[in-house]
Amino acid sequence: MKLQQLRYLVEVARRGLNVSEAAEALYTSQPGVSKQIKLLEDELGIVVFERSGKRLVGITEPGKAVLEISGRILKEADNLKRVGAEYAGGDSGSLTIAATHTQARYALPAVVKRFVDKYPNVRLSLHQGSPTQIAEWVSNGDADIGIATEAMDQYPQLVMLPCYQWSHVVIAPEGHPILAEPALTLQEMARYPLITYDPAFTGRSRINRAFERAGITPNVVLAAIDADVIKTYVGLGLGLGVIAAMAFDAERDVGLRALDASHLFERNTTRIGLKRGTYLRRFEYDFIEYFAPQLTRKAVEMAMAGAGDSYQL
Repeated sequence: MKLQQLRYLVEVARRGLNVSEAAEALYTSQPGVSKQIKLLEDELGIVVFERSGKRLVGITEPGKAVLEISGRILKEADNLKRVGAEYAGGDSGSLTIAATHTQARYALPAVVKRFVDKYPNVRLSLHQGSPTQIAEWVSNGDADIGIATEAMDQYPQLVMLPCYQWSHVVIAPEGHPILAEPALTLQEMARYPLITYDPAFTGRSRINRAFERAGITPNVVLAAIDADVIKTYVGLGLGLGVIAAMAFDAERDVGLRALDASHLFERNTTRIGLKRGTYLRRFEYDFIEYFAPQLTRKAVEMAMAGAGDSYQL
């Protein structure tokens, strides 16, 4: 039995039993993957995958147990490598952060600068994606740390650590009639075209929920994943914008005004996602604490051990 055979099993299962995709992901050949899986099945004396001709069409009951155990073995093998790399390499290695555009653009720059100053020998990579992509990257081991607001708590294989809460603001061009209103309301906002986030991003679900509860249908004319795009089109007079408060800077965003909308939309919680059972290196603990000072090494260790999953801000 070889670790590589276990990797083939797990990857084939992860790719929906598509051996060709699994082989491509593992940089090997389809016949090689099929051969190694068959050798492992012969060694174990069981069938892991149900077959129809040459196609894999399902996972057997013993196969489900084998896949679960294989996943744990591969995770621990990776943890052994991480331990060795940390103690043999000192403050060097690689760290991949997956985050949404809003986090990468507005919340992370100061954290990244501080981290790079302390750990110049760590290769830091920053991947941007949707919350679902981020959760999957961390779950699959393609990223070490995920940072997002939406969707992250829907992945039980991740440990979720709440970092901070934030609110939305409504932005409008200077001179817009809504700026003269005594109070910002959903009814008043619904009179104008709205420009806000794509449904999968940055608290959009809470925006939708507020209008639904009020029985109002907003006129969303444009949805984007990027607050800078939203601000650009608001500046062109195409509508009001609804963005994260952190994305507005009165000095930088000349020609725009922001109205507090915390009374209209629920507050949002940005979370860090970590894969359960992963050995965290010293510089990962530091990155997490730089981003959310309350998430000390002790707090993170408790959460990873299962004692802090209910941790709240």
